[in-house]
Amino acid sequence: MAEREKPMEEAEVKAWLETNLPQWALLDGWLRRTYKTSGWKGTLMVINTVGHLAEAAWHHPDITASYAWVEVRLVTHSAKGITMKDLLLAQKIEEVVQWQPGLEGKGLEGTPQGDQRFAYIKYD
Repeated sequence: MAEREKPMEEAEVKAWLETNLPQWALLDGWLRRTYKTSGWKGTLMVINTVGHLAEAAWHHPDITASYAWVEVRLVTHSAKGITMKDLLLAQKIEEVVQWQPGLEGKGLEGTPQGDQRFAYIKYD
């Protein structure tokens, strides 16, 4: 039988977040991040993106959503706390959801800015 993972210390998690994921927070024992969207279409796209990444990682968050926002919460239930699994999945979620290809200058233009017909994520 595999040994259960041990949760990280709160100070260690907060330091890691400050350095790597400043938009995420440790609140009530969960890693949390709320993504603001431009409406239902963007909300569903964020939920599906998070779902795909979670399934690929085999580590599943809690998700709460409304018309123009999605909250993602992570914890390793088996460890009864935050582990590196949570931090790494949060990092991948942040990387993919916040991706703005138009800023990279590599040929992908990204969604048109200023036209509400194409509004998607409200980037930080």
